[in-house]
Amino acid sequence: MRKVERAELLDFATYGDIRDERRRAVMEIKANRRIHVSSVFTFLFENTDTVRYQIQEMMRAERIVREAHIEEEMAAYNAILGDDGELGCVLLIEIEDEQERDRLLRAWHDLPQHLFVRTDDGRLIRPTYDPAQIGDEKLSSVQYLKFKVGASMPVAIGADHPAIQVQMELSEPQRQALLADLKA
Repeated sequence: MRKVERAELLDFATYGDIRDERRRAVMEIKANRRIHVSSVFTFLFENTDTVRYQIQEMMRAERIVREAHIEEEMAAYNAILGDDGELGCVLLIEIEDEQERDRLLRAWHDLPQHLFVRTDDGRLIRPTYDPAQIGDEKLSSVQYLKFKVGASMPVAIGADHPAIQVQMELSEPQRQALLADLKA
C-alpha cells in the first residue's frame, strides 16, 4: 500500500479550513474498515486516506510545524500500513472494567499468535505484530497487526485462542473495501 508522502500534508491552519469535510469523507472510508469481533475486539484496517487523516489530526492537535516532527508522525503512522499484499490494522481490545481488562490481558498474553484472517481459499493468515506491545506479563490493549494475504480475498477475521474463540464473517462492503486496499 502506498505510504503517505510529505507533499500530501497541509499545514494545520489550512487543514483546519477543510477539516469537517475531510472528517466526513474519512469516516465514510473507515465505516467498512472497522470490524467488531465479539464485544471486545475491534479491528481498524487502515489505508493511505485514513493514515493521512490521522497524521493531519496529530499535526492540528499538537500544532506541529517543524519538518522533523512531521517526518516522525509520518514514519509512525505509515508503519501501520501494510506493504504489497498486506493489510495493516489496529486491534483495540475494549474492556471497560479495569480489573477485568487487566485479568484478561494477562490471560490473553499470547493472543496475537491466535488471531487470523480467513481468505476465500480457506487459508488462515496469522498476523505479524510488534513484540514490544506484549509485556512480560500482559498484552497491550492496542495491537498493531499486519496480515499478509497476497491477492486473496479476506472473508472472515477472528481468534482461536484457548480462552476466546470468535470469528466474524465480513460483509460484502467490508470485503470489497479490504480488497480495494490490497490493490492500492
